Amino acid sequence: MKHSALLRSACVTAFLGLALALPAHAGTYDVSVDSIRIDTGTFKKTGIGYNGSQTPTILRFEQGEDVTIRVKNNLRETTSIHWHGLILPFDQDGVPGISFNGIQPGETFTYRFPIEQAGTYWFHSHSGFQEPDGAYGAIVIAPKGGERIKTERDYVVQLTDKHPHSGAKIFRNLKSSADYYNRSQRTLGDLIEDSRASGFKEALKERRMWGAMRMMSTDVEDVQGFTPLINGESTQQNWTGLFKPGEKVRLRLINSSATTYFDVRVPGLKMTVVQADGNDVKPVVVDELRIAVAETYDVIVQPGQAKAYSIIGESMGRTAMVRGTLAPQEGMVGPLYQMRPQPLLTMADMGNMMGGMDMSDHDMSSMGDMADMGDMAGMDHSGHDMSAMGDMAGMDMSPNPAPAAAPATSEFYAPGSGLIPMAANGGKFLGYEDLAAAKPLYQDRAATREIEIRLTGNMERYIWSIDGVKYEDAAPIRLNYGERVRFKFVNETMMAHPMHLHGMWSILDTGKGAYDPVKHTVNIAPGTTVYTETEVDAPGAWAFHCHLSYHMAGGMFRKVIVTGGPA
Repeated sequence: MKHSALLRSACVTAFLGLALALPAHAGTYDVSVDSIRIDTGTFKKTGIGYNGSQTPTILRFEQGEDVTIRVKNNLRETTSIHWHGLILPFDQDGVPGISFNGIQPGETFTYRFPIEQAGTYWFHSHSGFQEPDGAYGAIVIAPKGGERIKTERDYVVQLTDKHPHSGAKIFRNLKSSADYYNRSQRTLGDLIEDSRASGFKEALKERRMWGAMRMMSTDVEDVQGFTPLINGESTQQNWTGLFKPGEKVRLRLINSSATTYFDVRVPGLKMTVVQADGNDVKPVVVDELRIAVAETYDVIVQPGQAKAYSIIGESMGRTAMVRGTLAPQEGMVGPLYQMRPQPLLTMADMGNMMGGMDMSDHDMSSMGDMADMGDMAGMDHSGHDMSAMGDMAGMDMSPNPAPAAAPATSEFYAPGSGLIPMAANGGKFLGYEDLAAAKPLYQDRAATREIEIRLTGNMERYIWSIDGVKYEDAAPIRLNYGERVRFKFVNETMMAHPMHLHGMWSILDTGKGAYDPVKHTVNIAPGTTVYTETEVDAPGAWAFHCHLSYHMAGGMFRKVIVTGGPA
């Protein structure tokens, strides 16, 4: 609870006097963009923050409110703010080169738009690498009539991956060597161990196969060596939210990382998922969930005992972990847990990267979970590492319960994928197939056309693209106002990509018809094909891109132009 007051005071100033002269539900807010000093407890660096703080600003709106947000740029470079997930006029969307020209140094830019929706969202810079450098905050919008599910406590839990290097330096290093940050290179010891398991000949063949594709089975995360944070605080700094035993606590999970997916759990407590990307879903009780970059989930927990519970965010590649605390009083610290073993990619995660390779003499029987390769279509990849464990000194090492013995499955991962998540306690792990809208947002109708989006890349040169073409060389995607478009995403790379369409919703096809969940960001796992549909109801020019910062900068980005509709 200690940060709530700080956040409220640090973030936004409501001009009550001005509000009195305006219609009801019209608020004015100020946000400054500042160069700040960031302290993670393990390293300090210069970064960017809103309102002069590394603690993320929380903007709190009301559904139906008309907001005026004045953004003062105190940097020596151009900046911008994009209101991630908000439905608004395109010229308020905050993407330089598409929505507007950006905010010049010293300038104050005023955004004005109506708040049409409720839920948990976030905002961030869309200029250069300012977002990885710290330019992000949270948005909480109270629904008309109050929350559908009442809780006694309500906390934002905003995750990020803070690296000692600046975003610009990370991108330069990745361009010079795509595995620059991969600290999990396979070693001679691994070869010996694999040889014992499958024989030297087969182990060597497997190594040659990965080498031919210029990748490794450890290529799960582009960037390692970061310190994960919750609400701007590392494990050492221990962000804490207070509760009284028996109270229901809403946790608004937001992943604002540059490139890191987190598996989130609260050991000892079930999480009831009630909202995905700002939209209400039918409640799902889980033990753990994976939150892709840019996604949000609202979960409700109910601590029954007067003790400290940990909020654990463990990176998908198992290279870093952060712990926050839910506690009945200040000063209590939740237990730490051992990080689980790193996952290894399999042939199933490679998709079309296998195309053209002579596999005729390769005995796949030695590859365990690669046996069920299904229809591999395409692939690419990236890097990985194992750092940010420095701040885990002193951990109490409470053991993780043994994971379930049976292999997990998910409709949204390739069969046999090495990335299929499993709950740490062997319980229920949330999958997209579990999500159903609480009530339909749109009429269920047939799509008027289908657009195929192939996610592509060249890892050797660290180029990321759509349909093999970088953003700079690509024509815009053109949509017609009033149509319903079905997008077919084919991931031909070795990495997961959180695809974010600005300005309009993405209806994720989970086979539930009118109750398919509605999202602003959809994860496309390696080796998979995923379908979404969009009601084209927002005229103007919009951005459409992978939300991994360095993939977006590398070219996996498109401009979308919606023609027709109201002027």
